[in-house]
Amino acid sequence: MLGDPIAHSLSPVLHRAAYAAWGLDWEYDAHRVPAGGLARFVDGLGPQWRGLSITAPLKREALQLADTVSPMATMAGAANTLVHEDGRWHADNTDVPGAASALRERWTGQLRAATVVGGGATAASVGLALAGLGARTLRLLVREQARAAETLAALARHPSQPDVEVVSLQDGEVLGEVVVSTIPAAAQTPALVQRCAGVRVVFEVVYHPWPTPLAEAALASPVPQVLVTGLDLLVHQAALQFEQFTGRPASLPAMRGALP
Repeated sequence: MLGDPIAHSLSPVLHRAAYAAWGLDWEYDAHRVPAGGLARFVDGLGPQWRGLSITAPLKREALQLADTVSPMATMAGAANTLVHEDGRWHADNTDVPGAASALRERWTGQLRAATVVGGGATAASVGLALAGLGARTLRLLVREQARAAETLAALARHPSQPDVEVVSLQDGEVLGEVVVSTIPAAAQTPALVQRCAGVRVVFEVVYHPWPTPLAEAALASPVPQVLVTGLDLLVHQAALQFEQFTGRPASLPAMRGALP
């Protein structure tokens, strides 16, 4: 697992559990790699390396150094997975299908519109997942519209061509059956939490620290809200990575059982 910060990551716990379930003597570790440092790190790797999990702020850098890129990663404009084979690196994005699986595991209702809080690479991946599940309208709540340009470009590449609106994080209205937050817990103001109070499903991507203000409000809500967590997303996207790294199906029970 590569990224910055990285110390809080639970990806090593998940992947090691999946390896143990298969009796594989494989290693998986976390390495702090700051923005701009991915190419240098990858250049120093030997042929024994099978794959890399990529997190912020490196997901868009991963596309630049890959020899081949999957259609999903191309559409998202970001990769969270690099697979090493025959001396070449292949980039993929398991965040998109992982987010879709995490949401559908907890909630199977009709999805027509949704709100995504944040405009970074994770927002793009989750937005694409929502579009793939049927959302025809997506609303982005962002601090600055210019910072969401790459996310808007990614959503425009989805075959369903959803309508995408960009509104202010400070006071923009939350729309639809699902709200997904990709912003840090410290940025989740009481006003934002209040605007999310009536939404059927709260998908909180952040899992550290826990609970975030949005998650805490959903758990305490007098009107039942479905809560999809960052750990749900983490498990599903990691399972898809494991399958690419090893060619074996992942054990979701083993991976979930290893979480603290």
